[in-house]
Amino acid sequence: MAGVREDLAAFTAEMFEAFTRADQHRWGQAYVRGLLLDGRRKSVEPMAARLGEDGNRQALAHFVTTSPWDPAHVRARLAWRMQAELKPTALIIDDTGFLKDGDASACVSRQYTATAGKVTNCQVGVSLHLATDQASSAVDWRLFLPRSWDPASDKADPLKVARRQQCGIPVDLGHVEKWQLALDMIDETRSWGVHVPLAVADAGYGDTAAFRLGVNERGMNYVVGISTTLSAQPGSARPLTPPYSGTGRPPVARYPDPAKSVKALVIEAGRGAARPVSWREGSRPGRGRTGCKRMYSRFVALRVRPAGREIRDRADGAELPECWLLAEWPAKEPEPVQFWLCDLPADTPLTTLVRLAKLRWRIEHDYREMKQALGLAHFEGRTFNGWHHHVTLVALAHAFCTLRRLARAPKETAPA
Repeated sequence: MAGVREDLAAFTAEMFEAFTRADQHRWGQAYVRGLLLDGRRKSVEPMAARLGEDGNRQALAHFVTTSPWDPAHVRARLAWRMQAELKPTALIIDDTGFLKDGDASACVSRQYTATAGKVTNCQVGVSLHLATDQASSAVDWRLFLPRSWDPASDKADPLKVARRQQCGIPVDLGHVEKWQLALDMIDETRSWGVHVPLAVADAGYGDTAAFRLGVNERGMNYVVGISTTLSAQPGSARPLTPPYSGTGRPPVARYPDPAKSVKALVIEAGRGAARPVSWREGSRPGRGRTGCKRMYSRFVALRVRPAGREIRDRADGAELPECWLLAEWPAKEPEPVQFWLCDLPADTPLTTLVRLAKLRWRIEHDYREMKQALGLAHFEGRTFNGWHHHVTLVALAHAFCTLRRLARAPKETAPA
């Protein structure tokens, strides 16, 4: 136990290097240690009861809620450390809900969250994770501000707008879509010197053409989930230019056939196009390297040209850009069950496409560990800065656990 505490002290000293005051170092380390100690509740009061001589409830509450430290400085150091340790192959972006009973916390509103699977009273945080097949780490965060909290929005709620100052929400902060928050975080991590060539996200981001285009504009590739209704042309389709009569504006090249939904394109390709792929070991007993059963399914990969309005407008009559459409079609299912778009090169192997598309399970693992073991959703403060401080400290606790797992034997560190 003494060795763990010494390792934690060294780790937090590195993460809190920008802190100028000794009390910030002390209570920052104590807060992270409180998150790591056993206990069902990881809010300030129960953590203080477990921390012994460091169990000063008032000091811990001040540190996480009102102490004037910038979480971006800590996140940058975390990103540098985890980039060096993980050598990430992808950035994974997603969001998670923080369920709330009242309406006094910053940015809380009735909104959809996958955490509850429905519209409910909650905050929503968007996070960016450095990831490999073996491990991942949340290194950046944004608290989503609904339109009801934005005084410039036509959907502003006067009661929520009136609470902005009390919650410490910056005056210039307005509503920004989650996909734009994701691009902002990519820009921020790149400003720290963290450059990862691939972005992975679910359909909440992949369905938005502006997000995919934004990733490309940053010189990155993407593997993103999409809805079944997203439309595309087959990869072999070519636009045709109607004859020009010589008068008026010359006609623009158009595809002769209307775009089809991605689901229709895969069904048209047929079951025979599906190929079996195994991509990682799961948690059930089996014959894998770690004694667990390997994950296995069947997949169809097609070359397509996404055809949303924003894509068409940018193409301006030229060929739509070509990319991969990947679909999971299990042998026992009558039709495909999940879809992705990927703009990696045309010669990318199917096994690589599947492995990268399925890499998003890492973020589900991170959220589960941070919520169930490290108190991600247990913050009881109501301020904007307090939320950002808390999620950053939870990310440090999670990274510390990840580093200790990576230091063990390969058999112990394999994904579970």
